[in-house]
Amino acid sequence: MTFASIRSNSLLLASFALITSLILATTDSLTKDRIAESERKAAQRALLEIIPIERHDNDLLMDVQPIPEKFWSVLGLKKGGDIHIARNSGQPVAAIIPSVTPDGYSGNINMIIGVNFDGTIAGVRVVEHRETPGLGDKVDLKKSDWILSFNGASLVNPQASGWDVKKNGGEFDQFTGATITPRAVIYQIAQVLEYFSEDSERLLIEAAKATPEVQAANNTEVNP
Repeated sequence: MTFASIRSNSLLLASFALITSLILATTDSLTKDRIAESERKAAQRALLEIIPIERHDNDLLMDVQPIPEKFWSVLGLKKGGDIHIARNSGQPVAAIIPSVTPDGYSGNINMIIGVNFDGTIAGVRVVEHRETPGLGDKVDLKKSDWILSFNGASLVNPQASGWDVKKNGGEFDQFTGATITPRAVIYQIAQVLEYFSEDSERLLIEAAKATPEVQAANNTEVNP
């Protein structure tokens, strides 16, 4: 094989490797974009379950406020997180707050809790858990409508003693054969309401300082 042939073959191999790399990079980029968009839509659907589109006219994913570190522990957050603000005609109507209780029967129960700015609950969803199928998994709306029993509740409705399962004198149902899971969720939702009572004024002030990017997003039609 002549030097010219070797050189030609080397160039062909190099070109093939470059083209292959470009194809793989493009495919990887497109795949990541599709995954990111899928995750975005899933997150948006979860938020819209709590604050439906008829209650707000902003982009819930874009309109966020970071949670001050001093509140991380009460919300069960190790690395903090963002609160999503729902607005109608520019006015905040509710906040969607992430929270985690570590006291589930099988470990952490991750939730998002929507709280109206009048202090009532707009909705609660469990977004991740490892509770026992057929027992503790009734915290999941796909398994039971139990989680809807918190809609409209507040720190004064019921009173503090009512934030427990009925077995303990509270106002919320426990599950047959499972008390630990619902009690953990109930206690954590009450903690979130306590947090909101303390931090809602600051949230309103900060929400009024929305960045131009958020304002632009809020002026864009929301497409679930």
